[in-house]
Amino acid sequence: MIKVKSVLESKFEKIPLQLYDNAAQGSIAVAEEMAELIKEKSVKGEMAVLGLATGSSPKRVYSELVRLHREEGLSFKNVITFNLDEYYPMEPDAINSYVRFMKEHLFDHVDIDPANYHIPDGTIPIEKVPEYCAWYEESIELAGGFDFQLLGIGGNGHIGFNEPGSKVNSVTRLIALDHSTRAAAAGDFNGLNNTPRRAITMGIQKIMEAKRVVLLAWGEGKANVVKESVEGPVTDKVPASLLQNHPNVIFVVDEGASNKLIRKQQPWLVTQVLWDDRMRRKAVVNLALSLGKPVLKLTDEDYNKAGLNDLVTQQGPAYDINLKIFNELQHTITGWPGGKPDADDSQRPERAKPARKRVLIFSPHPDDDIISMGGTFIRLVEQGHEVHVAYQTSGNIAVPDDEAVRYSDYVHEFASSIGMQNGKTKEIYERVLNFIKNKKASERDTDEVLNIKGLVRRSEARATCRYVGISDDQCHFLNLPFYETGRPEKNPLGEQDVKIMMDIIEQVKPHQIYAAGDLADPHKTHKVCLDAVMEAVSRLKSKAFMKDCWLWLYRGAWQEWEIDQIEMAVPMSPEEVKRKRHGIFKHQSQKDNVVFQGSDSREFWQRAEDRNGETAQLYDALGLAEYEAMEAFVRWHY
Repeated sequence: MIKVKSVLESKFEKIPLQLYDNAAQGSIAVAEEMAELIKEKSVKGEMAVLGLATGSSPKRVYSELVRLHREEGLSFKNVITFNLDEYYPMEPDAINSYVRFMKEHLFDHVDIDPANYHIPDGTIPIEKVPEYCAWYEESIELAGGFDFQLLGIGGNGHIGFNEPGSKVNSVTRLIALDHSTRAAAAGDFNGLNNTPRRAITMGIQKIMEAKRVVLLAWGEGKANVVKESVEGPVTDKVPASLLQNHPNVIFVVDEGASNKLIRKQQPWLVTQVLWDDRMRRKAVVNLALSLGKPVLKLTDEDYNKAGLNDLVTQQGPAYDINLKIFNELQHTITGWPGGKPDADDSQRPERAKPARKRVLIFSPHPDDDIISMGGTFIRLVEQGHEVHVAYQTSGNIAVPDDEAVRYSDYVHEFASSIGMQNGKTKEIYERVLNFIKNKKASERDTDEVLNIKGLVRRSEARATCRYVGISDDQCHFLNLPFYETGRPEKNPLGEQDVKIMMDIIEQVKPHQIYAAGDLADPHKTHKVCLDAVMEAVSRLKSKAFMKDCWLWLYRGAWQEWEIDQIEMAVPMSPEEVKRKRHGIFKHQSQKDNVVFQGSDSREFWQRAEDRNGETAQLYDALGLAEYEAMEAFVRWHY
């Protein structure tokens, strides 16, 4: 069985849940359980029948199984596997086929008999699909049914490709993919139009018949659906919630994916808590918002009814607690993100000195700076600080093909108009157009095309910086190597990436660093970029200039900080919101036809405005001043 990192039983959770600090720890634990099952079956002379999943969630499980095979002799000769699903139609050697995925991540690296692994066939003629699906189910039955079923979970709660509405007795079948599923996968297929609309999926009935079910969920992007599945009602609107009726199921999650559970949001309802400053603020803010009351109007009775009697007993009465939390929230609000010169900074989030700071904003993609903290960016420049922006990646794979063609046309026409066109440039131009015209869905761009797309992003970022008011020499393009694969799947963070990060920090010697703490982006670039910042800062922290450098984390592109976490809130007027929007509009390649839209159909400027507006509304609801919008930050102490 899986060895749990920490256990906190909750009466609110209807599915057993095991929590790990990170996905790596959880994945190793799951791989160990699978390995033990395989070995136990081998000793008995039996086959271990495994149901397997694809996607980002099980990758580390498979890499650990491969390690166990190579380094500890784990054999897969007694293993039979059946995968959950496959896109339809899909050639087995296509970049995004699950056949290719499983071979690259597991089957080609272990000693499993190729006859013993099964993946739905995306090439079956449409009229033969029902017959094929029946055969797939019969094959599972003949193998003896699943000893172990590994699952991921979609943002809409799907397991396999059993989309919302799938019944508990559903069988293997061809299914139409939900829009949110297609949108989440669109980046892998170079846009929604290229993303398959259908898939063959194993039904929920076979999953429920498995002797053991383990579902993986990593990252804050899965937090809401984990909560719905584990704490919500059993409903086919959230297919994973049907697992509440399985006799031997467990969800294995990391800190991010567990973030919305009651054990995290209201731990005082689950166990005894230590009422430190952070827990007290969390409780009071949660109580005020749940009751629709400003903080200063909460009563002892409100606290007691909400299970917060211990807090009132230890630190009450309610009036004293309310006043303390109100003041704490008030002190997070500042119109001076770089510190207010010649002012008492004892109750402000930032220092007054030095009055003119060197500021380094790290932007994972070439638009995260303006999307997530554009109002603060503009204000820092206007208030006289020396602001540098470092774009960590080229963002080249997020440029639609038609934008690359449009820019290529411009360069071609411009060169011709001034007599600079030559045979070589014309050859490159025609080669690029020909490639894009004939490119297959999900085919990797050529280096020439990627270079053009990178130049598109670079020119847009530079335009934004000029709009905000900083010079070109304060605009840095790092092009971290981990990103430059030409595909959504990136390389691990490497030593060269960290060195580049360290070099720019040493060059600027900042008093403030801003970095993206928004970890819910579907392809995890933000997470790798944040890891790069933290590793670089950790290695440099002994330097003299780092003693006076504060690191602020922003969000906004994919999510926002919880109100009780915010340590600096920068308000924006209606006019400042418009200015930020116009700055975002400089990134024309990221408007309208966005490659990495994710499951959120809003454009990035709309997401940013909605989130900034919602933050301001929450402050207002808590009884603080009413603003049009707010950008929020949390300080990371290194």
